[in-house]
Amino acid sequence: MKPATVDVLVVGGGPAGLFAALRAGDLGASTTLVTGGEFGGMAAHDGPVPVRTLAHAARLIRDARQLGRYGISVPEPVLDYPLLLARVREVVGEVRAHAALHEQIDAAGITVHERAGVARFMDPHTVVTHSGLRLRAEKIILCTGGTSRRLPIPGFELTATHSDAWSLTSVPPTMLVIGGGATGVQVASIFSAFGTRVELFQAASRILPTEDEDVSAAVAESFRGAGIGVHEGFGSIESFEKTPGGVRMAFSKDGARDSAEAALVVVAVGWTANTAALGLATAGVETDPRGFVRVDAHLRTSAPHIFAAGDVTGRLMLVPQALQDGFVAATNAVRGPTMVTEDTVSPIGSFTDPEYAQAGLTEAKARETREVVVTVVRFDSTTRTIIDGRTTGFCKLIVDRATRTILGCHVVGERAVDIVQTAAIAIAAGMRVDELARVPLSFPTYTGILGRAAATAARQLSLDVGRGRFAELL
Repeated sequence: MKPATVDVLVVGGGPAGLFAALRAGDLGASTTLVTGGEFGGMAAHDGPVPVRTLAHAARLIRDARQLGRYGISVPEPVLDYPLLLARVREVVGEVRAHAALHEQIDAAGITVHERAGVARFMDPHTVVTHSGLRLRAEKIILCTGGTSRRLPIPGFELTATHSDAWSLTSVPPTMLVIGGGATGVQVASIFSAFGTRVELFQAASRILPTEDEDVSAAVAESFRGAGIGVHEGFGSIESFEKTPGGVRMAFSKDGARDSAEAALVVVAVGWTANTAALGLATAGVETDPRGFVRVDAHLRTSAPHIFAAGDVTGRLMLVPQALQDGFVAATNAVRGPTMVTEDTVSPIGSFTDPEYAQAGLTEAKARETREVVVTVVRFDSTTRTIIDGRTTGFCKLIVDRATRTILGCHVVGERAVDIVQTAAIAIAAGMRVDELARVPLSFPTYTGILGRAAATAARQLSLDVGRGRFAELL
């Protein structure tokens, strides 16, 4: 029997899929959402939510060790990892129940199929799932996300992914983390705080290669100071092999062979589209050379009735951008190609120790096409950081000399992610740096550091900031 045809079928229940389904429903389309796993997708169950919960535990341990400086005597903190994992599951459950658009989607009359298993195309308009569902729609939006990239290296099956790291039953005594991007540095930072001896290996010349160079250098220096071994430009991996104590990685550089061993090896070397089982060719959906679904500015695939949003497209693979993608894709699926994706300011940050974050252009990128003014405010010279004993780090502001507008902001240190959110608003609004300097930010705060950087840059440009000059004291 041929299934009933709905207006829109959304495949995938992560941030992009949830927002796409909600938008389609709000526009009056009969909408079905099908997800292979739990409602909320990777972000809720295997990404930012559990990661941030573990990072919060790492922060609490670090904060507890500072209590003595403020006259508070407590025993040395001891981590009970099974209890922490129980808290992670509790948080994930609460987020899933209360903060993952569940109520809104139910109110919009959207049909939801959870834990349906892998989906694949039977024909361009029909999808079947491993659980036996057969779903047909006029328009389909693919939001199946991504998965950790595997390497064609002997013994790779002996390694773990970041997902395995979060689900450990105990903290390993030693760990190798392969890959110095955002995921790798978070794994390294969190487990180092938990007491694991961590060695971080990055094939490129620096960790966090997409960040401003000063940010990469500062995070690497802080990691080394915390006892994390940071190996940049280490060469190429030849193999992994089992040992009595764990796993050994053999690698070489310029003909010289070396090895490293740990109880656990976590590989975090990139993200690929989760499309292998979808049967995209059946639907006429093309992928790009990297394997991600190819989309145009309207997020429409090579099949005009099929759209894609979120990580599966290989664009900015972040939750806020996935939400925006879902909104755009659903709008165009229902109304036709009326809305395009835009290169908006995309603040990026990580809850490592120290935190790091960015919005806008790096200094190197800005200098390619602009004459810029760069100002740096060190955390050891600002009031709030001194009060809190968090004086490691800096706030760097990059300003266009001709237009006086803010091109980029890069922060390393306590509350870096929060500081950059304010900078992103200023960049998106096209504020001149002297206008930002005039905003009377509260004292003493971390965001006030951004005001000080703006006031300093304005002075370098000989701009009058008037009453905003007090920001230089923050």
